[in-house]
Amino acid sequence: PVINALTDDSHACQILADLQAIEEKKGRLAGLKLAYLGDGFNNVTHSLMFGGTKMGMHVSVGSPAGDEYSPRADVVADCTRYAAESGGSVAVSDDPVAAIKDADVVYTDSWMSYHIPKEQEEERIAKFMPYQVNSGLMAHAKPDAIFMNCLPAIRGCEQTAEVIDGPQSIVFDEAENRLHAQKAVILTLCGAA
Repeated sequence: PVINALTDDSHACQILADLQAIEEKKGRLAGLKLAYLGDGFNNVTHSLMFGGTKMGMHVSVGSPAGDEYSPRADVVADCTRYAAESGGSVAVSDDPVAAIKDADVVYTDSWMSYHIPKEQEEERIAKFMPYQVNSGLMAHAKPDAIFMNCLPAIRGCEQTAEVIDGPQSIVFDEAENRLHAQKAVILTLCGAA
């Protein structure tokens, strides 16, 4: 078997750990609203959309308009089908407030994925700044919303220090779950699960 630990298109092992962390903190997955803000055209976004909609979550992506920033159309189509089967939903918006409204889980990731040239950094930061997860945007989520970032994170870019270091942040629990989720994958492949 081949385990996809990370590609430019998918980050499935990370999402297993993320879903585990959400269930640990919220007690369930189905029916929760997961809002992703930032670069919608990346591996974490696509995998969150797949995992969330398969588990009956309401996945909302807030990203700038345009093919280079929004989730791929084929991913949205697949996730729409998964959501119809699971009772979840998927939505994509270029309005960060609409995307995060009443979210149970708020998630962001790096604006500069590994494959993006350094020369694009200044332009991308300007484009994504309205999607920065800060206390103003978090105020539109539910009061007990949790904040997630798969790390590494840059304070002052995709989220502010007050959010990632604040009481709603579960980034270190999320990171710890990478170990447990990957052990479960290996045990499953060995026939132990």
